[in-house]
Amino acid sequence: MKHSLTLRGHRTSVSLEPEFWAAFRDAAAARGLALNELAAEIDSGRAPDTGLASAIRVYILRRLQT
Repeated sequence: MKHSLTLRGHRTSVSLEPEFWAAFRDAAAARGLALNELAAEIDSGRAPDTGLASAIRVYILRRLQT
C-alpha cells in the first residue's frame, strides 16, 4: 500500500504493508509526532543504501522488540 509523505518540504511515496502502516501510525502517535515528522527522523538516520520503506520497517521491528 503506497502513501505519500512530505520530508523536509519534499513529497515522496512509501510502500508498506497495511500492518506496518498501522504500527507506524501507532509509533508516531505514541511519541506525539505527525507521520511526516517520524518519517523525516527515520530518513535522517538511515544509511544511504537503505530505502525509506525498509528503514521504517526496521524502526517498527525494533520498537516492537523493546
